[in-house]
Amino acid sequence: MPRHPITDFLGTTAGPILDVRAPAEYAQGHIPGAISLPLFTDEERARIGTMYKQVSPDKAVLLGLDFFGPKLRTMAEQARQLAPGQEVRLHCWRGGMRSGAVQWLLELAGLQVNLLDKGYKDYRQWVLAELAAPRQLRVLGGATGSGKTAVLHALAAQGQPVLDLEQLAHHQGSAFGGLGQPPQPTQEQFENNLAAALAALPTDQPIWVEDESRTIGSVHLPAALYAQMQAAPLLVLDVPRAARVAYLAADYGRYDAGALAAAVLKLRKRLGGLVTKEALGAIAEEDIPKMVELVLGYYDKTYAYGLEGRQAVTVVAEGTDAVANAALVRQAAIQ
Repeated sequence: MPRHPITDFLGTTAGPILDVRAPAEYAQGHIPGAISLPLFTDEERARIGTMYKQVSPDKAVLLGLDFFGPKLRTMAEQARQLAPGQEVRLHCWRGGMRSGAVQWLLELAGLQVNLLDKGYKDYRQWVLAELAAPRQLRVLGGATGSGKTAVLHALAAQGQPVLDLEQLAHHQGSAFGGLGQPPQPTQEQFENNLAAALAALPTDQPIWVEDESRTIGSVHLPAALYAQMQAAPLLVLDVPRAARVAYLAADYGRYDAGALAAAVLKLRKRLGGLVTKEALGAIAEEDIPKMVELVLGYYDKTYAYGLEGRQAVTVVAEGTDAVANAALVRQAAIQ
C-alpha cells in the first residue's frame, strides 16, 4: 500500500518545515513544529484577496508582487538561518502561488526545497483521517483525585503506549484544570497535535487513554475518537475518598487563593450558593482539604452519572501511588 504524501513529508528529516501562510492562518492551526515564514502579512493578504474578488486576478497577482519584491533578500536570509543544512520543507494553503514563489526564491538562494504539493489543506485532510482511524484503546477511568494522569505517565515509563489528551489540551478537564497550564490551543491546533500523537503510536498494541468528557476546557474531542473511547474497555480506579482529598489538596495547594477562588466560582451554579460560600471561606482560611471536600461531592456525582450504562472493570486501589496503581490496571487489563 503506497504511503500517504503527508506521511512522507512529515517523516523526512529534510530540514525544518516553513509555513509561508499569513500569521493569522498559522495562529489558527499549523503543522506541529512548523516555523512561520509568512510571504504576506495579514493586512497584505486581505488586500490581495479584495483585489482578486473586486477587480481581477491579474491585478491581485501584480499587487502581490509589489508586496513580495522588497522582502526577497530578508526571506532568503531568514530561511538560510533557519536551515543550517540548506534544505527545507515548504508549504502554503493549497500548494499554489505563495509556496511556488517562495520555492523559486529559496532555490535561487541555493536551498533545496521539498514542497508539499497540495499544502496545508491536504495536511488537514490527513489529520481528520488520522482522528477517525480505528484504534485499540484501553480507557482509564476513576473519580476526580484518583491520580489517573500520573498513572498514565507511569504506564508510559513502563513502555506502554499512552495518549495523554490533557497534556495535548493544556487542561485537566475540571474547573480547576487550567491551573498552572499554558494557554489552550485552538480547536484546529489541538486536532493537529492529537493527530501527530496518534500517528506516532503503534497500531498493533492497545493504547492507554484517560476517560474524558466530550470537552477538555475549551477544546472538544473529535466525534469519531470520542465514540471509540466510549466503546473501548474501561478500567475504573477505585481510590478511597480520603486519599483523593489529600491528593487534590496537595495539588491545588500550590496555587494562590485568587486562582482557586476563580475556579470555585465557575462551579457556583452547580454547587449552590451555600456550598460555594463555604468553599470560598475555606480558601480564605487556607483550609484546602475542606475546600476539596466541598467541591468533590459535585464531581463524584457527575462522574458516577457519566458511568451509567457503561461496562467497566473496577480496580480497587489503596491510595494514589501511581506506579502501584499502574501495575494494578495492567494486571486487570489482561484478566
